[in-house]
Parts: sequence; C-alpha cells; structure tokens
Amino acid sequence: MKSAPEILLVDDNPADATLVCEALASSSRGTRIHGVVDGEEAIAFLHRSGKHADAVCPDLVVLDLNLPRKDGRAVLAEVKSDPNLHMLPIVVFTTSNSGLDIGRSYELGANCYVTKPGNLDEFFAAVRSIEQFWFDLASLPH
Repeated sequence: MKSAPEILLVDDNPADATLVCEALASSSRGTRIHGVVDGEEAIAFLHRSGKHADAVCPDLVVLDLNLPRKDGRAVLAEVKSDPNLHMLPIVVFTTSNSGLDIGRSYELGANCYVTKPGNLDEFFAAVRSIEQFWFDLASLPH
C-alpha cells in the first residue's frame, strides 16, 4: 500500500493555510500537511535542521510567494539550486496573477503556478485539483 502523501505548505496567511487543510481533510489519500509560515522555516524544514530535525521529506511543496524573512522566490531559487532538493516538485500557490511573477517563478524552476481564487468554492477546487494532479496523475521522483 502506498503511504499517504506528504505536503509542505509554506504560507504566512493562517486563513489560507486553514482553508488548504480543510480542502484536503476529506481526501481519501490521507494527505499529511506540514505547515511553515516563512521562507527561512521552509528551508530549515527541507534541510531538517533546528526544530525540524525530524521532519519528513515532503512529496510536494506548495509555496506562497510573498513571505516574511525569505520570500517564495528566494526559497524556490535555493531549493532548485540544491542538488539534494532540486527534483522536489514545487507548486507556487499565491494571490499574484502578475505575468512577471508567473514568468519569474518558472524561470526559477517552479513546476506549476496556480493563482489563489478569491471564491471559497474555487479555492477548494484548486487545492483539490493540485492534490489530484500531483498524487494521481503525475509520476513523482523518490
């Protein structure tokens, strides 16, 4: 039996983080979400350092762009340039629909860019679609 998928959610907005968790709560996959609130903590989690020494290696990172301490672009650049992490899929999930942000995210190695919908039903549908695509359709590295 395949183990439950592990997602690292990097988002400083508690309401958005709660909504992501609620959207996936009814998932039959048993997806586990590990949340951090800034880019520095995301890097610590991925490197399993400090208080994250026992962190799991996530199957997917869902990353907001506008974060305190280290923004999502810097996190994306650092992860994708790290030989131990560069294959980790990263979905940018952010409020920005700026063409510059979209283009820059892909230049930095984002695997997907999704703009957070303002409507609750569409937000839930977007989160569930991300989960379905990455864990049912895509083949992920191990």
